[in-house]
Amino acid sequence: MQIFTMILSLLCGVALFLYGMSLMGDGLKNVAGNNLETFLYRMTNTPLKGILLGTGVTSVIQSSSATTVMVIGFVNSGMMQLAQAVAITLGANIGTSITGWVLCLSYIEGGGGIAKLLSSASISAVAAIAGTLLRMLSKRTVHKNLGNILLGFAILMVGMQMMSSAVSPLKDSQAFISTMTMFSNPFLGILLGIGMTAILQSASASIGVLQALSVTGALTFATAFPVILGIGVGAACPVMLSSIGANKNGVRTAFAYLLENVFGMLIWAVAFYALNAFMHFSFTEMTVNPVIIALINSIYRIVTAIILFPFIDAIRKFLCRIIKDSAEDLEDLADSADFDLLEERLLTLPALALGQSERVIDGMTRKVRKNVGRSLNLIQEYSQKKYEKVQRKEDLIDKYESRIGDYLMALTKQQMNSSQTRQVTRYLRVIGDLERIGDYASYIARLTNEMNDEGITFSEDAKKDLNVVIDAERELVNSAISSYQEHNFELAMKIKPYSSAITYLCEILKARHLGRLSRGECGMAQGSVYTELLNCFERIASHCVSISGQVRREFQQNPDFHVHSAKAKELSEEEFQNDYNEFLARYDVVSGIDRPLSVEAETVQ
Repeated sequence: MQIFTMILSLLCGVALFLYGMSLMGDGLKNVAGNNLETFLYRMTNTPLKGILLGTGVTSVIQSSSATTVMVIGFVNSGMMQLAQAVAITLGANIGTSITGWVLCLSYIEGGGGIAKLLSSASISAVAAIAGTLLRMLSKRTVHKNLGNILLGFAILMVGMQMMSSAVSPLKDSQAFISTMTMFSNPFLGILLGIGMTAILQSASASIGVLQALSVTGALTFATAFPVILGIGVGAACPVMLSSIGANKNGVRTAFAYLLENVFGMLIWAVAFYALNAFMHFSFTEMTVNPVIIALINSIYRIVTAIILFPFIDAIRKFLCRIIKDSAEDLEDLADSADFDLLEERLLTLPALALGQSERVIDGMTRKVRKNVGRSLNLIQEYSQKKYEKVQRKEDLIDKYESRIGDYLMALTKQQMNSSQTRQVTRYLRVIGDLERIGDYASYIARLTNEMNDEGITFSEDAKKDLNVVIDAERELVNSAISSYQEHNFELAMKIKPYSSAITYLCEILKARHLGRLSRGECGMAQGSVYTELLNCFERIASHCVSISGQVRREFQQNPDFHVHSAKAKELSEEEFQNDYNEFLARYDVVSGIDRPLSVEAETVQ
């Protein structure tokens, strides 16, 4: 029963420790807002900066795993290069050792005077009271987050005290001392460190448990050292799990964290135990305390980072060699090569910068055209692999909009003539429309995924009607993008009547589908998805009109893009009606229905 109570108290202490560390880390991240993430991917242009930043961020959020998981997210989204990630993970390994020094505070003995004030009980009490007051009395979010930080710290310290109290009876147990002696075997000690950290999912928690065990007096350097070596490798378990579903560079980042710790463990194990075989270090049998454990952990991680620092690029190349790019990864890499054209040094030369921007926008238009085609194909024939590709390409399209937008906004700070200013405004409007078309393509793909998951199918009549409008939508999108890419004024003039025709076709199909619903030929699930698909077609069509409007404005004399009421050149009512009817004639879903009503040629702003 005593052993059961001891184990229960130890596990309760570990639980409090982990919760306190999580609460404190979340509070720190919330106080900093997005600044931590911003620094993480912007301030890493050299390996040394990456290591320093990884150390600093991990010291703040108290978790090398959390830092590495964050970095995997940045690498996966393309905001950070693999070499930067390798440097940051090296720094994260150093930063996680800071927690061990914080935990040493819980072992300050309370005596008299200053020592009593600095005791763990006093520090925990003050932090808990202050944190509770901030949480309960403050109305500002930042103060509540500060309260969470203090409460997290207090809970962390209480957890450490519980762990220490739980294992303190073991100092008189001969069986425990014998067990600890067994783990002085390097192989067993390393396995213990890996297993313990894999279970606790935190290197800091494992070091905390080791520090708690050290107060029994049964822990020697020979036992603690291999366990510390294994703790680093075990900490890679949650990181590896977080990389599931990431792209190849995200997986490489996770493996970088694992390799750094494996290399560190091997380097230290081989070097130390080889030297010890000849020199027989006397300190190996020295009893360790929490401070010595924190010191060993810090030295191990700092020296490992120093040793591996010159090999960051070699680690990157090694990872690329063992985790090879697939054909799709190479395609994604080629897709994002356009971003290299947005040279910041060209911002002082607006004419050249605008030329580069146009080339990148041209790349964006190609990606959008293809992704709309892929999403429309999914309606007709669903494929999980193709669905995932649509979503992956949508992320790329969003990146295009962000990169080009940032570049053009930076360009507006330069001296430009009126023509160049209008061109920047036109580009910003076009990339906004392209990004929205990409969003609707992604939504269409999600609807098809929902249909596949829930087994939703349309009736044969519904499919037949939908296929006609899908073909019409393809032509509209292809025509709108071609008119922009080729600066084709005549083609741009046709987009608005084409769009009106698609709107009319969608309304016809909605009415027909409503009839099928009323007759019980289709259910509500089919009706909802069918209507949403048609709504997407209409919205894509409206953005195509907006894109064509930018082409039409190109051919105006002295167009003023800053006046909201500025109108692009329009077709006459007769020309509009001819193009409208000619388009409908190619996509006939109105057989047996009166000829479509005349549509007024409205002006697009």
